[in-house]
Amino acid sequence: MHKNQKTTGDKIFDIFNILGFIIICAVTLYPFYYLLTLSLTSGDVPLTQLYLIPPKFSLESYYKVLTNPDIGSGFINTIIRTLLGTAISVFCVICTAYPLSKRYLVHRNIFTSFVVITMFVSGGTIPSYLLVKNIGLMDSIWALVLPTAISAYNVIITRNFFMGIPESLEESAKIDGANDITILFLIIIPISLPIIATITLWVAVAHWNAWFDSLIYITTSSKQVLQVIMRRIVLEGTQDMMNPDALEEAMHVNTETMKAATVMVTTIPILVVYPFIQKYFVKGVMVGSLKG
Repeated sequence: MHKNQKTTGDKIFDIFNILGFIIICAVTLYPFYYLLTLSLTSGDVPLTQLYLIPPKFSLESYYKVLTNPDIGSGFINTIIRTLLGTAISVFCVICTAYPLSKRYLVHRNIFTSFVVITMFVSGGTIPSYLLVKNIGLMDSIWALVLPTAISAYNVIITRNFFMGIPESLEESAKIDGANDITILFLIIIPISLPIIATITLWVAVAHWNAWFDSLIYITTSSKQVLQVIMRRIVLEGTQDMMNPDALEEAMHVNTETMKAATVMVTTIPILVVYPFIQKYFVKGVMVGSLKG
């Protein structure tokens, strides 16, 4: 028997393994596919059964969603929040993790312990609200990006990645006269793109999906993020939220197709970004074990 020849048990395991993955993929993708089909269905079709393909194709729901002023302003606010929040968070995480990765930092383990403790202990919603209110951040974009600027988990895995970089690189740079800031931005960051891409995607997804902080900190409707507007549409289930101009237009759109189109509009942008940096995910997660 050849060494590489699979036994009957191995073949049975492979079959069940493949079937298991197919089932998991089907269960995971079906809700997304159902919402896509529903969003492309004309509003005058009775939704009394499930459809694999739209029985009557229509883009009216997307038109109503994308032309609604609340959706448009919410989309812009969400993009601004995601870009600004991600940039601030990644910068703060790198600036926090880099000193903690240096073995010569005095009381490094104590500082690291303070960071780790924040992963298990939180001030809570009410103290956070009072803090944001007292420092004058209410009803501004800063209330959404500054309180969550530094994630303890992201700091730890970034610190661990920096600790794996050979110290000889920094020593050589210091011999050439480079200081710590120059080393960080010209040497460390360029070779740390895997972990930077990983935390960038994590932070961007978190900001894109966040809605609760906007709900309690933002009081002006024109400053609300897209997820809050989507939540309002889904919970209230009324087409009045979309301000239909005429009754005959409402015949081509109903609340269910509107909800589905809104969900698709908020979900697709972040899904488009993911494939470009998903290759860094495994490496980014693997460096998450604690060192030193």
